[in-house]
Amino acid sequence: MQNSQQNIHVLASGRAAALAAPDADLLHSLVGRLRRFTAERLDARYVIVAIAFAVALAHAAISETSGVVALVPNEMQWSPQGGFAMPGMEQANLIGDPRKPGPYTLRLKFPAGYRLAPHTHPDSREVTILSGTFYTGYGERYEAAALKALPAGSFYTEPANLAHFIEVREPVLIQVSGIGPSTRKFLEQAATPSSESTPK
Repeated sequence: MQNSQQNIHVLASGRAAALAAPDADLLHSLVGRLRRFTAERLDARYVIVAIAFAVALAHAAISETSGVVALVPNEMQWSPQGGFAMPGMEQANLIGDPRKPGPYTLRLKFPAGYRLAPHTHPDSREVTILSGTFYTGYGERYEAAALKALPAGSFYTEPANLAHFIEVREPVLIQVSGIGPSTRKFLEQAATPSSESTPK
C-alpha cells in the first residue's frame, strides 16, 4: 500500500512538473513581452519628451527674436500702405514684416469705396474680417458677379499666386497672416472698374 502511495505521489509530482513547465514558459514569454512593451513605451516617452523639448526651444527662439506681443487696439502703430497697395489703406504690423522672410500678422484698414484690381501674392495668406463687410473674388479679371460678401467674423484664404480682387463698400478692418517676403503683383490695372460706376 505504501508502495502504491509512492507511485501516486511520483505520478502526481510528474503531472505537477508537466503542468509547471508550460506555466514557466508562459511566464517567461509574458515577462519578455512586458519588457518589450516597457521598452517601447519608454522609447515613446523619450520621443515625446524630445518633441516637447524641441517645441520649447523653438518657442524660446521665436520669443527671443520677436519678443512677447500683447497689444490693445490703441497701441497698434498704423501707417499708410504707400507702395504696397493703392493710397488710402492703412497697415499695422502686429508680428513680423511682410517684406522680410518669416511669419507675419498684420491688420489692414480700408476706406469705403476701395477696390483692388486682380493681383497675386507669392505667399499663401489667411484673412479674417474683423469689422465691416469685405467683398472678394478669385480670377484674373474683375467680375462683380464673382464677388462674395464676407461680413465681420468671416475667414478666407489667398493661396500663393492665385489671382483675386477686392471691393470695399464700407470701412473694413481685416487681419492677414502669411510668411514673407510678400508682395502684391497686379495683373491688369484695366481690370479695376472705372470710377464712373462706383467710387474707388
